Amino acid sequence: MWFAGIDWADNHHDVVVIDAEGRKVAQLRIEHTPQGVTKLVNFLREIAPLDQIACIIETKHGLLITALLEARVPLYPVNPKTIDCRRVASRAKTDLIDAYLLAKHGRSELQDLRRLEPDSPIIAELKALTRDQDTLIKMQTRLVNQLTACLKAYYPIALTLFTKLQQKTTLAFLLTYPTLQAAQMATQEELCTVLKQAGHPMYKKVAASIFEALREPSLQADSITIKTRSRLMLALMAQLLPLVEQIAAYEKEIAQLFLTHPDSQIFESLPGASKRLAPRLLAEWGDDRKRYANPNSIQALAGTSPVPFESGNYAKVHQRLACIKPLRNAFYQFAWQSTQQEAWAKDYYERKRKQGKSHSMALRALANIWVRIVFAMWQRGETYQRETFEAARKHHAPRAA
Repeated sequence: MWFAGIDWADNHHDVVVIDAEGRKVAQLRIEHTPQGVTKLVNFLREIAPLDQIACIIETKHGLLITALLEARVPLYPVNPKTIDCRRVASRAKTDLIDAYLLAKHGRSELQDLRRLEPDSPIIAELKALTRDQDTLIKMQTRLVNQLTACLKAYYPIALTLFTKLQQKTTLAFLLTYPTLQAAQMATQEELCTVLKQAGHPMYKKVAASIFEALREPSLQADSITIKTRSRLMLALMAQLLPLVEQIAAYEKEIAQLFLTHPDSQIFESLPGASKRLAPRLLAEWGDDRKRYANPNSIQALAGTSPVPFESGNYAKVHQRLACIKPLRNAFYQFAWQSTQQEAWAKDYYERKRKQGKSHSMALRALANIWVRIVFAMWQRGETYQRETFEAARKHHAPRAA
């Protein structure tokens, strides 16, 4: 068996190959080009058949990974922090040293590494779409926070007229009436027309309440503040409006793609897994039944399993930091939503809180239970049934006691 460490970079990649005894066999630097990847594959084939070489690399994504997987090169991804722990006392670091350390790690720890297998096309697309949408949502949140701060400075009453700033009716109102003075000059019929065109279901009732609210006494900003802040508000709106539309378009495409997957019913049946959370859970979980040996594997990947730390008389349990962050976030949000619909989930959460656990710790503990439940459902191809879970919990209760 041979072990190849591949240190990747933007423009080039360094490769070091060692044999089963740890002796350095060869090294190579290639450019980040199609010709470079072809050179790397041929280089490995000259040393041994590809099925006898384990290639250790610090990433699971990128054009290099895609090209190597297409060439059927066995890849074993590892966390970059793992290699940092293997550095010598001098802490010397070069691309060749990193490649050599990767090869050494593969030689000693191969039995604990999992070969990288590409996701199915639908899961890969769903994962990319959901992660990109999350990025857009973070951008939207940043803009909404900036818009909120802007309105507080010169137009605070606008924040009380609607429930959400990023909803279509709020944005339409602010574009039409960018200042308090402009809104106060509008008649009730004009307000009604704006809300109706924005698609508000109760535009007449809401227009009447807004008309009355605008005539209540309120603090007034000076003319310079109104002029400058209203301009900033319109600039923020110009960024927020297309972003809201794109997020909605992503939502529609994700929902359609999600429903085409045979496992969609499993994740859709989870209590509290909304139309946004269910696709994310499926995308990050995947559909390869051979990927996870047991629930412990997915609990570790989701960051829900506690990490014990003991040294002498000191003993404490820590949060697991090495995990798939999008999967952890999805389960964290889902665990909280489940407390709103499942009595046992709410009771478990409240019991943890009474034990002195923080909100985050209680949710992680609850998410840890949900991972085991979802794993069983996923393996059997069954949807969530409250009665089935309650029966299983009663059956195992005497043992747990």
